[in-house]
Amino acid sequence: MRVLIVEDELKIAEALKRGLESEGYEAVTVATGEEGFYSLSTEPFDLMLLDLMLPGRDGLDVLKTARAKGHTLPVLVLTGRDTVEDRVLGLDSGADDYLIKPFAFPELLARIRLLLRRGRQGQQEPVSHQILADLELNLATHQALRDGQALDLTPREFELLEYLVRQQEHVVSREMLAHDIWKVRERSTPLDNVIDVNIARLRRKVDGPFSRKLIRTIRGVGFIATAQDDHDPAN
Repeated sequence: MRVLIVEDELKIAEALKRGLESEGYEAVTVATGEEGFYSLSTEPFDLMLLDLMLPGRDGLDVLKTARAKGHTLPVLVLTGRDTVEDRVLGLDSGADDYLIKPFAFPELLARIRLLLRRGRQGQQEPVSHQILADLELNLATHQALRDGQALDLTPREFELLEYLVRQQEHVVSREMLAHDIWKVRERSTPLDNVIDVNIARLRRKVDGPFSRKLIRTIRGVGFIATAQDDHDPAN
């Protein structure tokens, strides 16, 4: 997968490039909007990380022009602009997602995986099932089975479980859940208690009757859905 990084802060661009390459991505960095649009027009990329505040041609202009020219690759905006108006403007201009600086690199990776997965699903037959160990989710019927037994989940619990299973073996932060499940885009939210209560209820239903625990808490970080047995016990 090739990722175009349009970022004028050299240290950030280099850190992103190193981090993505360590995860198996091919990353190309450019420092201006003009270079970003030229690279996008002359080379194939699977995803673009785009800073908004660029010298010369700013990120919004690059984004609007790219969409007008028919570029459909996922675009994840990275910016220090943290107002509702800025986020709405970025999304309305064609961004697929929005991440506020500073951000945790694992969250960036999770957002990238989601965007790339959505892009692939747009070109293929929709995925109808998600599986983790003996847990199976039927996305068409919203039915969840654990070891063949039906789980009685609310719509929100199923949505939360599906999100965790799609991100299986990767840590999901509370901020990611607030953003992607509760659709709250502020960097800090008052939803932590709500999220924790929903996770606790979900774990009772998914893991309570079973010796093998699939949903774990990573203290101080977030949650993970995992089939591995070598993680610390859930809290």
